Amino acid sequence: MSAAEGGGADRPAQGAGDASASGAAGPADRAADELWMARALEKARLAAGREEVPVGAVLVGPDGLVAEAHNRTREAADPTAHAEMTVLREGALRLGDWRLLGHTLYVTLEPCAMCAGAIVLARVPRLVFGTRDPKAGMCGSLENLVRDERLNHRVEVVEGVLADEAAELLRGFFRERR
Repeated sequence: MSAAEGGGADRPAQGAGDASASGAAGPADRAADELWMARALEKARLAAGREEVPVGAVLVGPDGLVAEAHNRTREAADPTAHAEMTVLREGALRLGDWRLLGHTLYVTLEPCAMCAGAIVLARVPRLVFGTRDPKAGMCGSLENLVRDERLNHRVEVVEGVLADEAAELLRGFFRERR
């Protein structure tokens, strides 16, 4: 569901801002990160209900929610329909610009190589993810594409926000299918 469909003013608590240059979030930043990650977890639960791998993503700008999505690879028969790809496309269309400067991407699972590449290409300055993906994660687990100094853009990464909830949602989903 898009921001337009959800209605209402979707903004973090007053005073929440970007993380400091050191990457350490202050209390207001952490509260905002948890608020938006909770929203991404809602999207992940929707994906699970549709038999999709439960990953959700939310794109937030200075004025609040820009776009939100969940995995749709099975539903769309599209291997690129990851939550991150979908939310980046929707956000860019809504903003009328492929550069997503000044925005934060929240995703419940560490992005894969495809999604990490798209995050870099979209010039997203800040990525917040819930749990690591030891089999496909490219933002610290296998490699760190979004921080690679050879590229022309690097992303600030905050990991572990609501990690237990994100990990349990994934574990439960796959447990039911074994």
